[in-house]
Amino acid sequence: MIYETKQTKKAAPLFKDWQESLIWSCLQGVMGTLYVDPPKRPASAMIILGDFCYLAGKPDSRFILHKPYPGMIMVPQDDAWGRLIEDCGGGKIPYEIKKVTRYAIKKEPGVFDTKKLQAAAASLPEGYTLKLMDETLFHYCHKTDWCRDWVSQYDNYALYQQYGLGAVAFKDGVPVSGASSYSGYRGGIEVEIITHEDHRRKGLAYACAARLILECLKRDWYPSWDARTKWSAALAEKLGYHFDHAYTAYEIPPKLPSLSG
Repeated sequence: MIYETKQTKKAAPLFKDWQESLIWSCLQGVMGTLYVDPPKRPASAMIILGDFCYLAGKPDSRFILHKPYPGMIMVPQDDAWGRLIEDCGGGKIPYEIKKVTRYAIKKEPGVFDTKKLQAAAASLPEGYTLKLMDETLFHYCHKTDWCRDWVSQYDNYALYQQYGLGAVAFKDGVPVSGASSYSGYRGGIEVEIITHEDHRRKGLAYACAARLILECLKRDWYPSWDARTKWSAALAEKLGYHFDHAYTAYEIPPKLPSLSG
């Protein structure tokens, strides 16, 4: 059987040396859900936080088949887990699975050039303004499809105040781009960048991300960055991060006609 548990201590060694802030969020009990096989002596474990699913320990198809859903991103700890995901996706999972490459960014506290970030944060095009996430904007984002992931993992604003930060660009009083915390842990956040399609290629993401990083530094938080695309990795490097390595993940498409009803 697969068990949901809040007792993270015994499962933590299965995720040892995995430099992923979403895993830290769950193991710290901040957000996310941990699943294990027998809780007293787990050999396999799975963490689900938002759209992400991290599989660790001894490969076990029961975890992969437990609750896959459209939009899920499965991240295997090693090649053995990856092969098992592909095997399950070959017929045991009733959804299409797509093998993708993502780009891990190094976690290097102290690497940022604050003067460069200040200049970047001040580089908004004319007609745009920048402000930090507040309670009114938090609730607006929860109700708005295109920018919901700025706040979607936070059940309420009090939790966001404790473990989240966001910097948002406005045009004519309406949010159009921003950098916020997809998730939070004790000591930092996972950065989420979204720009409305009508306002892309104007440097808004660059300015918002720079402001968010500066605010994190004021709190002695680390703004962790994981890139879905090469564009995201390039933006991270422009802000002062350094590329670490490419890795394999498996995506279940967010919309599947066969799932209607």
